[in-house]
Amino acid sequence: QVQFVESGGGLVQPGGSLRLSCAASGFIFSRYVMSWYRQAPGKERVWVAGISNTGSITNYVDSVKGRFTISRDNGKNTVYLQMNSLKPEDTATYYCNWRTAVADYWGQGTQVTVSS
Repeated sequence: QVQFVESGGGLVQPGGSLRLSCAASGFIFSRYVMSWYRQAPGKERVWVAGISNTGSITNYVDSVKGRFTISRDNGKNTVYLQMNSLKPEDTATYYCNWRTAVADYWGQGTQVTVSS
């Protein structure tokens, strides 16, 4: 049974930092690409960042390039999202994602609120 446990969200002031974690179980984590998505209130869920199975390749949506860093620890079956220089427009629920040929698997989401 695939499961994700996300943590690390919270309330932060503009310019601050947060580190999100997503601990995975129920599949061979080290074999697969992992991603982070976010969904702001009233908007669609959108892709934010992705990382290859070995961690050697990362990609980001333009709006977070240079501020966010995705990483993974295959020994801990965990993917991370380090978020720096946070802006109010980064406010959203953040989800980790594993996409297969037949299904999308999601974490429960962790709320990030950027506000003064």
